[in-house]
Amino acid sequence: MKVRVDISPEYKEPFAVIHTDAVTDEIQRMIDVLGTSETPITAFRNEEDLVVLQVSDIYMIRVENGDTVIYGEKSTFRSRKRLYELAMMLGKSFMQISKTTLINLSYMDHIEPGFSGTLLLVMKNGCKDYVSRTYLREFKKYLGL
Repeated sequence: MKVRVDISPEYKEPFAVIHTDAVTDEIQRMIDVLGTSETPITAFRNEEDLVVLQVSDIYMIRVENGDTVIYGEKSTFRSRKRLYELAMMLGKSFMQISKTTLINLSYMDHIEPGFSGTLLLVMKNGCKDYVSRTYLREFKKYLGL
């Protein structure tokens, strides 16, 4: 297999192009490896217990009273990272829906109409938050509305 790497300041984000005549198991493995940026996230279960969370463990991240709270299926965790830092680490499977909230798009359950043109998003673990008007256009675009 041939590999070529082009380095240039015009590339702000790395991307890969695979030229092939068929998708073999080897090609599929490369797609899986290149397409995931699953960086484990560290957070505190309580004041002392540091846990390592996989991206798939995270349903929602919200800033509450200055703390970054990570919501899992049944547990909550506290992170020392800021919301924008977590957003960069988590990648495209997450979307910001308000100034203080990131959601895992895979765990959306349903959407209810909210007040003043907003939408109330309900996650599969029961967490709820409003999609603010600032982020509403991008959210509707994702949904195909």
